[in-house]
Order: sequence, then C-alpha cells, then structure tokens
Amino acid sequence: MLLENRIVIVTGAASPRGIGKATAKALAAQGARIAILDLRKEDAQAAAADLGAGHLGLACDVTDKAACVEAARATFEHFGRIDGLINNAGITQPVRTLEIGGKDFDAIVDVNLRGTLYMSQAVIPVMKDQNGGSIVCMSSVSAQRGGGIFGGPHYSAAKAGVLGLAKAMAREFGPNRIRVNSITPGLIQTDITGDKLTPEMRADIIKGIPLGRLGDAADVANACLFLVSHLSSYLTGITLDVNGGMLIH
Repeated sequence: MLLENRIVIVTGAASPRGIGKATAKALAAQGARIAILDLRKEDAQAAAADLGAGHLGLACDVTDKAACVEAARATFEHFGRIDGLINNAGITQPVRTLEIGGKDFDAIVDVNLRGTLYMSQAVIPVMKDQNGGSIVCMSSVSAQRGGGIFGGPHYSAAKAGVLGLAKAMAREFGPNRIRVNSITPGLIQTDITGDKLTPEMRADIIKGIPLGRLGDAADVANACLFLVSHLSSYLTGITLDVNGGMLIH
C-alpha cells in the first residue's frame, strides 16, 4: 500500500459528494489513517466512521488559527505523528466584480487562503520534527484562467493566492523535507456544483473539455494520493492540473 500507517489530515472532508470525502476514502484505501476536519464535530466523526475503524473526526474552523492548532495537536496526540495535510476546505460565491462586498471578500479569502495558511502553520512544526511531510493545497482552474463557472473574481484571487503561498512554503521548507504542492481542479461534480448545472450548461461546458466529460471527485482524490505519497517524492512547488484538458498551457 502506498500510505500504510501514514497519518493524513484532510480539511473540509465531511460533505458526502465532496472532494475532501473522496480524498479521505482514496487515502484510507491505501493504508492511511485519516483525521477528517470539518465545521461540525458530528459530521466529521460520521465521515471518519464511514472510512472504517481507526480514523478520527474533529471539529475545526480553518479560519481560526487556535482551532487549527488544536486540531493538529489532537491529531498528533491520537496518532503520534502527522505525515500529510490536504488543505481542501473551501467555499465559493457566484458574483461579479462590482457585486463583491467587503464581507463577501473576507469570507472567501478567509476560508480558501487564510485557512490554508493557518492549517499549514499548525502541522509544519510536527513535520519539521519528523524531518518530512507532504502538504497538498487545493487551488482551482479559475485561478489560472481568470474566473470560473461558479466562483466570482474574489474566489479566483483567493485560489491564485493559494498557488503563491504553496510555492513559497515549498521553497522555505524544502530543506526540512516538507513537500508542498497544489492541485487545480476544473469543473468537478460535487454537492456544490451538482444542482447548479442545467443539461444545456453541462453540454456546453463538455464541448470545451478534450476528454469529453466533467471531472469526478475521485479524479482529484487520486491526484491528492499521488502528491501525498512517496511516488511524488521529488516534487515540490508544483501545480498539478486536474481538468480533463479544459485549460492547456
């Protein structure tokens, strides 16, 4: 197994059809023990139980640094180490530039960008002590192409910030053998997008995807598995596109 006895935290992983839950399943199937973090403890614990025995569910608001530190502490206390972090927690909002208010901007940036920083800060000291670890940061194709289908410009900006943050952390912590990489999913079928696509929209979007289909959460999960495992041991600071060819650059 690729991740036997590895301990991996996955944030925002309680949603049944979300990328986080799919990622937790993929990692657990390869032998990892997972700490699922989400806003509600009950949801996180239920998602952890769905993976089988030996996994952990914790409440954590990634916009609260103290909560992130506590979640990392609880994970370390329970398992004795932290080998990986999937910074998956995120929110979006479909508004245009002139409609973005201060509260909207703060909410999007806080979860997507600040949350990535805070959770990374929480696990890096443990990884430094272990002399190794892997952090995967979830960005978006909207950061690369200048806007998405469901996310506004502030979402694109936050996800672009994730790319810069990940690269900077990769450079800073490479000497500690901590790898930091990013994933940029295209349009993935999840709970967030599932009820927003009309048949006409779906057909039109697929016309622009060379592989001829929308992405599934499992497609992103498998990319996370690759980046958190030893198969990518000489990769850090990269951006891995998971978009079916929607954006080729």
